[in-house]
Amino acid sequence: MSTIGIVDDEVLFRKGLFRLVESIEGVKVVLEAGNGQDLLKQLQDLRDSGQELPDSLLLDLQMPVMNGVETAKALQQDFPEINVIILSTHFSKAFVLNMIELGASSYLSKSMPPEEMEKTILEVAEKGCYYNDEVMKIMIDNLRNKDKVKASFEPQLTAREKEVLQLICEQHTAPEIAEKLFISRRTVESHRNNLLMKLNCKNIAGLVVYAIQHKLVKLNPTQFW
Repeated sequence: MSTIGIVDDEVLFRKGLFRLVESIEGVKVVLEAGNGQDLLKQLQDLRDSGQELPDSLLLDLQMPVMNGVETAKALQQDFPEINVIILSTHFSKAFVLNMIELGASSYLSKSMPPEEMEKTILEVAEKGCYYNDEVMKIMIDNLRNKDKVKASFEPQLTAREKEVLQLICEQHTAPEIAEKLFISRRTVESHRNNLLMKLNCKNIAGLVVYAIQHKLVKLNPTQFW
């Protein structure tokens, strides 16, 4: 069972979203909040009481008291283990890139069909991140237009780590990677943890962004996402 929280100040929209998410098999809504401040307090209360945090959050950007951008920054700092799915009326290149840089596991428009939201929630729950064709195009176009910056420190990855990184960026699950590379799932998870440490990333979304930005993988966006 995957658990999720919904953060949106529009009560009617939030309640409708609650019913929609609850209808997805294997997904349960365990938290609702009207703004970022409310969310962070609820998450801290759960942590302090020893209760489990939600696996993912549906996070609106435009909220009073503490908006989605400020909230995403705080989540990246204090709750990096939670997958953040941005759900917003704003879908400009600047908004998308900014939120991906802040570790968003996915970015969705509020005008999307329910089927796309369901797919995104399930993909993020299983793989840690999911970027649809529109978001991938924005990311690839941004990289093509950006001057290549040489890093002062080039992390040394083993051949196996590069293989695992490639498959992670193609959104394969740990069991799928294990099967493709004829290794155990535990070994895959060990390589993944090494990658997170070597590349100084906090989560899978950050790992994917880093790999694309530094051209550590070769991706064809028309073949997936």
